[in-house]
Amino acid sequence: MSTDAVVGRSHEGHHLTSFIGRRRELTEARELMSRSRLLTLVGPGGVGKTRLALELVSRVRKAFSDGVCIVELAEVEDGAMVGSHIAAALRLPDQSNRSSLQRIADYVQDRHLLLVLDNCEHLLDAVSVLTARLLDRAARLRIVATSREPLGIFGEQVYIVPPLAAPVQASEGVTIESFDSVRLLIDRARSVDPTFEVTEANRLAVAQLCQRLDGIPLAIELAASRLRSVSVVQLIERLDKRFDILTGGSRAALPRQQTLRALIDWSHELCSSDERLLWARLSVFPGGFDVEAAEEVCGFGQLTRDGVLDLIDHLVAKSLVVAENVYGTQTGGSVRVRYRQLMTFREYGAELLDSIGETTEMRRRQRDHYLTRAADTVKNWCGPHQAERLMAARRDHPNLLSALEWSASTQGEERAGLHLTALLRYHWTAGGNLAEGRRWLDRLLKLASEPSPERGGALWVGAWICLVQGDREQAREHIAECRLIAESLNDRALAAHADHWEALCEVFDDHLERAMGLFGAAVAVHRQVGDTASALYALFLLAWTQMYAGRTGDALDTCREVLKVSDSYGERWARAYADAVMGLCQWHLGELDAARQSQIAALEIQRDFPDGLCIALTIEQMSWTAASGGHYKSAAVLYHAARAVWSGIGTTISAFGPLEKDFEQMAAQVRRELGETEFKVLTARPEPSQEQAIELALSAARTGYASAGTPQPPTKVSTRRSNRTAETPDGYGKHGDTGLTQREAQIAGLVSQGLSNKEIAAQLVVSPRTVGGHIERILAKLGFNSRTQIASLMSGPAGAVLTPRKNGSSNSQN
Repeated sequence: MSTDAVVGRSHEGHHLTSFIGRRRELTEARELMSRSRLLTLVGPGGVGKTRLALELVSRVRKAFSDGVCIVELAEVEDGAMVGSHIAAALRLPDQSNRSSLQRIADYVQDRHLLLVLDNCEHLLDAVSVLTARLLDRAARLRIVATSREPLGIFGEQVYIVPPLAAPVQASEGVTIESFDSVRLLIDRARSVDPTFEVTEANRLAVAQLCQRLDGIPLAIELAASRLRSVSVVQLIERLDKRFDILTGGSRAALPRQQTLRALIDWSHELCSSDERLLWARLSVFPGGFDVEAAEEVCGFGQLTRDGVLDLIDHLVAKSLVVAENVYGTQTGGSVRVRYRQLMTFREYGAELLDSIGETTEMRRRQRDHYLTRAADTVKNWCGPHQAERLMAARRDHPNLLSALEWSASTQGEERAGLHLTALLRYHWTAGGNLAEGRRWLDRLLKLASEPSPERGGALWVGAWICLVQGDREQAREHIAECRLIAESLNDRALAAHADHWEALCEVFDDHLERAMGLFGAAVAVHRQVGDTASALYALFLLAWTQMYAGRTGDALDTCREVLKVSDSYGERWARAYADAVMGLCQWHLGELDAARQSQIAALEIQRDFPDGLCIALTIEQMSWTAASGGHYKSAAVLYHAARAVWSGIGTTISAFGPLEKDFEQMAAQVRRELGETEFKVLTARPEPSQEQAIELALSAARTGYASAGTPQPPTKVSTRRSNRTAETPDGYGKHGDTGLTQREAQIAGLVSQGLSNKEIAAQLVVSPRTVGGHIERILAKLGFNSRTQIASLMSGPAGAVLTPRKNGSSNSQN
């Protein structure tokens, strides 16, 4: 029996380097071995398939009475030689005229043997045929194969070997050493520099290095070898030349495993010309992509649009593209597949794209694709799919920034970039990206300075963002220029937007009569040109103005008009604001129960968006409603929750004119009634997240702010990674700690049991759409992309903490 030497393994069969992490992967792979006699470990080059296979073998070899045979196929170039190579590894005598397949089949027929076929990707046809025939002849034979794509035969169990978990970000005091990629870097770095350690000075750099190398073990090992001569920070600064600096692997390794470029070159050589071209073209999607984007952007010339999906499937099979499930909120959690390339493969593709001279054309096509999508969102905003559109833009955020950056830095493309920035208005405002939106608007307004419809649109969108941020002076400058452009172009629609936002400036300056006149004029034109979304927005702002002008009855009528129109279109974003304004009117009238119900309605909608501005305004008003009912403790807690949301979106209530007076009056009343000491105690708690603030406020409001105890934020469960949970793919997201509400934890547990949205809905007596919304929020909180990752979390130690009691008791509702 042979134990042929492989990389990192001596001739005696012992590893020369330590095996880091992979406990979850080993457990899952071992489980799959129990289900099938053929297990193929699949993954991109350098991800550690061979090492995982060898570690798996070391743990199961005692279960095979006739032993284990490891066959290295990397250096076999001819498929006709596969059988001979396996026969040689089995030390079978070649003393007859029988084929190697016959000799191997006779030998393994009655043996309880584990055969490991390593590096099969370049010999798939030959290995597949031989494997199928051997398994058919030998009932006790088991085979473990490693390959960059599956063998593709009946009964095969495929296990996709993920990269090592890497920290998404790090900051002072955050533990990153539990991540397998960091542990591997430390281990290999100490082999060239025994003094290497993670310190506060290099912690962020270590996290960034592991993340930017995609957690690929070989890339990390090559990077570690460089740490003998440069620091981690210096290495990161040079990662844009990763294929030149990540060299110098073990001289005993195969040539393609000695440098990162050689490793990727090997994958490239195994692709067809069409696959190579698509690989290059997909590099223009830094944030991943859906199939429609790939077809639209990449399907031209040599590649037909109809053929792109098939090619994507080939690249997924070859482990060059990762396919992940995403879930919609408006369709009951319906599954859609999204794709991404690891950064290393994407940068290699970008080099290929440049070498064939397609970079400029592809970057323009990518920008134009997202410009078309943004225009479609604006055109169809007033409809039932607003939350879905915001979620899609959130997923494409890196792609959008890439498109804007190219437009801003490419001569002649600035005007199109300015148009895209303006069309992304709902992504910036309702999507909670105010600062990012303003930065791009400011930059592109300077670059595309000539009067144009695109500049006019960008100016009023910029005024909108400035007003939300409290910068009224800049807003007025934008509006004045927008009006001049509208007059020069005789553009009534553009002039109406100038009226719309000048009206809000007048509200903030306490010129309410003039504001109402401007809002009325803007609404009339918005309606005439068919811009229902803008008309609704102007209407709820008009209602707000009417209330503060002492015309509360008119304000309520205007709110009802918004609700009626919104309902007729299935629109929810403007409706949420109208509900909030209606609640404010009812609070001013002393109708506290009606105000509370309107505020609940507004906040319920925001569970699906969420729009931080609407959330902050509504929770603020809930605090006042609680205080007016004498529930001062609840009011203080809600005051604190609203502060957290305001802080998160980068503005304050002082930016909103008349509201500031109500805020100051109610905050003073709560402080006076509670006393400064108790008020400080209630508002000194850890700040809730935006979603926790929503659940806190809804829980308090549903009890009429008069529950037995002070409303508490939903339990924030610590999910800081232990050694076990650190192996969950793709990390937890942006923070080391993530909180799930009790209902979310309950749904996560049901997801881990394999239940569909419909089945979960039936068990919890809610709608599938509600379940879909919860799952979307769970994925967002944990930074996950699939239900499988939720199941992995719940099966680990964190799951024992997260899973609610079996009786399903929970204070949170739907």
